[in-house]
Amino acid sequence: MPTYVTLASFTEKGLRDIKDTVKRAETFKATAASQGAHVREFLWTQGAHDMICVIEAPDDTTMSALMLNALKNGNVSGQTLRAFTAAEMDKILAKVE
Repeated sequence: MPTYVTLASFTEKGLRDIKDTVKRAETFKATAASQGAHVREFLWTQGAHDMICVIEAPDDTTMSALMLNALKNGNVSGQTLRAFTAAEMDKILAKVE
């Protein structure tokens, strides 16, 4: 299953309701599972981003819908990156001339 890394930052709304962030993360995990995705890791961070989430989803469409549903709640803004394992990278490199 493809892996995605999401870098998220709290919005003003998300900061106002900061005490609910762990509860919101658990809700996100349940929503992901209901859509066939799996949250491997959810971490709160210091620095340029407030959270990092590592997610396995069946495809780009599922992942995009999952993130759009999360973003529309207005608690975070984010950027999602498609990540590749070493085996996947080997397949990519095999096509490089």
